Amino acid sequence: MEYEYKRKNFYKEADEKQLAAISEYAEGYKSFLFASKTERGASATAEKLAKERGYKPYTFGDKIKAGDKLYFINREKNIFLIRVGSEDVSRRGIKIMAAHVDSPRLDLKPNPVFEDGNLAFFKTHYYGGIKKYQWTTIPLALHGVVVLPGGKKKTVCVGEEESDPIFYISDLLPHLSQEQNTKPLGSAIPAENLNAIVAAIPEKGDEEKAVKAAILKLLHAKYGIEEIDFQTSELCFVPAGKPKDVGFDRALISAYGHDDKVCAYPEMTALFDCDSKDTIMAVFADKEETGSDGVTGMQSRVILDLIDSISRGLGADPILVRYNSKCVSADVTAAYDPAYADVYEKRNASYINCGASLTKYHGARGKSSTNDASAEMVGYLRDAFDKAGVIWQTGELGKIDIGGGGTVAKFIANLGIDTCDMGVPVLSMHAPYEVISKADLYSMHLAMIAFCEA
Repeated sequence: MEYEYKRKNFYKEADEKQLAAISEYAEGYKSFLFASKTERGASATAEKLAKERGYKPYTFGDKIKAGDKLYFINREKNIFLIRVGSEDVSRRGIKIMAAHVDSPRLDLKPNPVFEDGNLAFFKTHYYGGIKKYQWTTIPLALHGVVVLPGGKKKTVCVGEEESDPIFYISDLLPHLSQEQNTKPLGSAIPAENLNAIVAAIPEKGDEEKAVKAAILKLLHAKYGIEEIDFQTSELCFVPAGKPKDVGFDRALISAYGHDDKVCAYPEMTALFDCDSKDTIMAVFADKEETGSDGVTGMQSRVILDLIDSISRGLGADPILVRYNSKCVSADVTAAYDPAYADVYEKRNASYINCGASLTKYHGARGKSSTNDASAEMVGYLRDAFDKAGVIWQTGELGKIDIGGGGTVAKFIANLGIDTCDMGVPVLSMHAPYEVISKADLYSMHLAMIAFCEA
């Protein structure tokens, strides 16, 4: 009998049928990811996929029954998918899977348009944790909405189609970078320098700021936008382009937004595919990258109100439902990177191709600001995964005193719901283009099915 714990490499363990399933599943994920670069995009895509499977809109107070398939959209940026089971929800609770669909990006400032050096720019304010130097000299796309007077919305998406222009943030040429090269990475590119080039042709005539005048004229002609309308908009720059396979063997995927849509997609497909009599909820959350605050973040009352409303609709006590519910906070973790091995503790790192990684706690240093899952909750998941034959692993984010990170787990646990983190290991997390393993992605799908069916 083997007593030593050893991680399994999913690709080594997989048979031909599983290898085909891994590859096929990844193609569906790549399509979802390309359509879901913002939280609004992810919610809209999830709604479309849910409606194709018979899910109906839910409103607080609606009568519900076993077998109902429902969805609730919160302000277009936060969606809850719910499948009502036949089991007693007071006794079994709700199986909750919660991932976030916001990712680091460059938001436009309220007054973004300016001209300098015969170029027009949009000024940005970065969202979430980024390395600023990574966002220069890469192709960018503009996504978002503009709310015009009277509430009419204009949707904007430029830079994703082959025929579209892209946008660009310049960097200093090496020939003039002697002083810049002496600065730490974190300060070599000031945040106020993350200005994207949006135009260069001036308006005809002698007026001042002719390039700015020309781009404002163009925007009004195409979208009906005036400069003041940027103040009532949500527009952001994200890396342009589709997800791409990495390597000769195509085992990996490089893309923007793996964190955390690489967990959101598997929880959604698990909800669609599982065979369970329990009531199940898949959550696409917003604002995780900035602390989960706001009306679409997981610190708002919406999830609590939704659980309470569903409980009452089924004739159950909401307190009992929450107490007996279980949640997987589906969020990514750092994959061991041999190029930077000194920040990882190898025995407790998460490795590419070894499956989705269960993370008992996040936080920083002395486990501050974290949900530390109980042994019972971890044991429950272990039994579910092992029974289903899921390839999975455990890990921490990195060495104890190096840094830290957080997820939505603690906010759900604060509602009295047993919660544990689990997610796909990611290389270059928070970079414009991150990398994940197709095998780990599929492992997450299987793990979420096992959780739903436990």
